[in-house]
Amino acid sequence: MLLSFVILYLAGSVGIGLYAATRVHNTKDFAVAGRSLPFPVVTATVFATWFGAETVLGISATFVKDGLRAVVADPFGSSLCLILAGLWFARRLYRLNLLTIGDFYRLRYNRGVEVLCTLCIVASYLGWVSAQIKALGLVFNVVTDGAMSQSAGMVLGALIVLTYTTFGGMFSVAILDFVQITIIMGGMLYIGSVISGLAGGVGTVVTHAAAAGKLDFFPPARIETWIPFLGAWVTMMFGSIPQQDVFQRITSAKDEGTAVRGSVLGGTLYFFFAFVPMFLAYSATLIDPAQVSILLERDSQLILPTLIVQHTPLAAQIVFFGALLSAIMSCSSATLLAPSVAFSENIVKSLVPTIGDRGLLAVMRSVLVGFASLVLLFALNSEASIFKMVESAYKVTLVAAFVPLLAGLYWARATAQGAILAIVAGLATWLTLECMVTPDQVWPPQLVGALVAAGGMVVGSLLPQWIPPPVTTDAPGGHQSHRLPVGSRTGTHQSHLSGGH
Repeated sequence: MLLSFVILYLAGSVGIGLYAATRVHNTKDFAVAGRSLPFPVVTATVFATWFGAETVLGISATFVKDGLRAVVADPFGSSLCLILAGLWFARRLYRLNLLTIGDFYRLRYNRGVEVLCTLCIVASYLGWVSAQIKALGLVFNVVTDGAMSQSAGMVLGALIVLTYTTFGGMFSVAILDFVQITIIMGGMLYIGSVISGLAGGVGTVVTHAAAAGKLDFFPPARIETWIPFLGAWVTMMFGSIPQQDVFQRITSAKDEGTAVRGSVLGGTLYFFFAFVPMFLAYSATLIDPAQVSILLERDSQLILPTLIVQHTPLAAQIVFFGALLSAIMSCSSATLLAPSVAFSENIVKSLVPTIGDRGLLAVMRSVLVGFASLVLLFALNSEASIFKMVESAYKVTLVAAFVPLLAGLYWARATAQGAILAIVAGLATWLTLECMVTPDQVWPPQLVGALVAAGGMVVGSLLPQWIPPPVTTDAPGGHQSHRLPVGSRTGTHQSHLSGGH
């Protein structure tokens, strides 16, 4: 019965996604939903940015093992990423009317910065999307009671998500996010009430977690504990901002006010709802401590789905796995779309400058299929946990893409030379230190890389310039545009750079 409902739900999701595909007529529709989404849909799609496999399975398992301090990256860092993206970046980026975040790097700096940042952004998605595909495999394995292996489940999950995303693009992502957020919120709250009754009430679970030290958030007042703590927090909080899927969700809004409000509210909702899976998973330690001990040794990500299957009625199982599939599919579809759009627009398009809008749309869909195949291969061969795969995804964008984005928007003296020095120095420092990591290392390599990148931006921008800025540049729509305004002037500048889409 559970499997039948899961199949019905998946069929309905694909149907909705394919229906949304009828609204896709050009690359602007495919990439940013025609910049037409209303406030409730923007809020839903921003919320769905993070509420996926890592939230339901990864964060909950990490919390049960290591407590609140271990999940500082997500949800604390990730929710602040969405809120800060709304407050600091949404209004300025929305007014530029761009198709991808890579377009900003080209128009603000030059083609070289665009290529370097785009490649880093695309690479960062490999681990993140793989985590979603891995989680789909785990879910199909559980609901079929082991009849379908996790590997086969990964293949099936990837094909389902790929089907409606390839045809519908951001329209499919947004509409399904809006439908699925209702299922996620209602389902998680219902499951919370069921599990709370089995565990003796919310107060009992919270008291038990506090007594076990699981609610201790801040580390001891020592530099060797605070630096790694802040490093994990900063990696997700800042490293996730220069991401194409965050950019797409913001710029898909119908106006800049909707972009700001939707991002802030979506990030806030995510923060609070991320605690529900943590509560559910920790409740298992009271309901079935023997089973939890076994799964902590075997695979802690199975704690929550095993609890649901073994200790709740069929109705609760249907609601839980419906909500879980909603979370994973809404997250994985957008994270498949984002790097495919960025690579097509900022890498492939320049190699074929005569390509038209229809041809670019075909390229985006082809790249999406290719990236999905690569992600599936990576997921099938990775032994990392879902939480670690997601947490590690943003190191490269923190050290390479965040500083050029922040400086490009807020520092008028930032130059292409400074951006290139920041990217090269940040990446080189991070990769070097990653190869030298020791168990007692205090400074996270990505945090040092980000600090070096900031220094590189300042030094490179203030030294005599060997890389001249472009006088004009091709805008995404094929128009000629003067160099992008910077600093405070971006706040009042209305660009029509994407008029050709």
